[in-house]
Amino acid sequence: MSFPALIHGPELLYAWMIAGATGAARLAEWQVIAAYAVFAVSYAVFALGKLPGMKPLGVKIDRPGAAIIGAVLMVAFHVMTAREALGFVDFGTLVLLFSMMLVVGCLHLAGFFEWVTAVTVRTLKPRHLLPAVVFLTGVLSAFFVNDIICLAMTPFVLTAARRMGLKPLPYLVAVATASNIGSVATLTGNPQNILIGSYSGIGYRAFLGHLGPVAAIGLVVDWVVLRLMFGGDLIPERERGNAGVAAQVDGRALRLTAVVAALVLAGFLAGVPPAMMAAIGAALMLVTWRGNPRLVYDEVDWGVLVFFVGLFLIVGGAENAGLTRYLFDVARRMNLQNAGVLTAVTAALSNVVSNVPAVMLLKPLVPGFADARSGWLVLAMASTLAGNLTITGSVANLIVVERAKDEVKIGFWDYSRVGIPVTLATLAVGWAWLVWVQ
Repeated sequence: MSFPALIHGPELLYAWMIAGATGAARLAEWQVIAAYAVFAVSYAVFALGKLPGMKPLGVKIDRPGAAIIGAVLMVAFHVMTAREALGFVDFGTLVLLFSMMLVVGCLHLAGFFEWVTAVTVRTLKPRHLLPAVVFLTGVLSAFFVNDIICLAMTPFVLTAARRMGLKPLPYLVAVATASNIGSVATLTGNPQNILIGSYSGIGYRAFLGHLGPVAAIGLVVDWVVLRLMFGGDLIPERERGNAGVAAQVDGRALRLTAVVAALVLAGFLAGVPPAMMAAIGAALMLVTWRGNPRLVYDEVDWGVLVFFVGLFLIVGGAENAGLTRYLFDVARRMNLQNAGVLTAVTAALSNVVSNVPAVMLLKPLVPGFADARSGWLVLAMASTLAGNLTITGSVANLIVVERAKDEVKIGFWDYSRVGIPVTLATLAVGWAWLVWVQ
């Protein structure tokens, strides 16, 4: 049965679920059906951001909530045992993600990002602000989780644009798009890359060597597209005033956190396992932190961690029910081993269900590719760059929109007229580069 055939009738979907039982002989027919129902509903919530029809009941189920509910149902329906559930959770990914959140959280509280931004903005002329925002955001996002970079950059871009007499919209769109592009470069740039790093076994330097150039070229493309689309809005509306931005920093904390962060990055580049190095860095941050530790814990995005745990179990339960066997058949028919096809499918899927669920869905297929390493790199590249397609394509985009909404409204077309060409161009660059270097 071909993949497109799934949309032609419920009887074919039923046949697909029952066919999965051949890969999970220990499960009863009703358990297979239940597993796929939980999987389908969970991924629908991931795509929509909420569970439809719950508003009249006063119930709000978001993505992390759906992930946990789905995980509980997989165990409740005995699709997996509690012991099996533990086996499906990749603790290395969780440790790396949690540790990086702590490291970046300490840097944020110490004023590191504000200081870097303030120093950069203080020395700029208005015409230099756009490339500075694009490349500064991109570089910081390459080595730290891009969502945090958007949190730090957005208010300072607003302040800098206002003091320079510039319209802030182009620079806000630059923060969103550049954070996604820059984060493609390393294993610690975004959650999906952290996930891929854990499963692929690709080293930090090797990953950077393959995808760093894609990020660099992509940032140039982003800058050019932004100039073309917002050319008239990049001219100051008035004479430049005092463009200096005051950064609230704790000098001692800033120095200590910067040293620890540098050690963590050095460890990554030296080949220390990322999860271990990030955990060491997080521990050092907590040991040297002199402020209220609860403020550091508040910097952790617990919803993302909960989402990951639930997603591991939902996908694991679906695999127990035969999902992997079906996906292998789909991959063979669609020739997903072809870099171009995998790029297109990953980009499309990432914009339907979001990039992390897309990676979780496709990850069982990649180890079976003739060139699994290339497959992992394409998956990382496409799932990350696809986030720039629309304003809802990535969490980073939404952070910028929400942080700026009191001063600037970023409409769907305001973003899309940059996001669409940037996404198509960077995906083409990423695909061509990875095909060429292999």
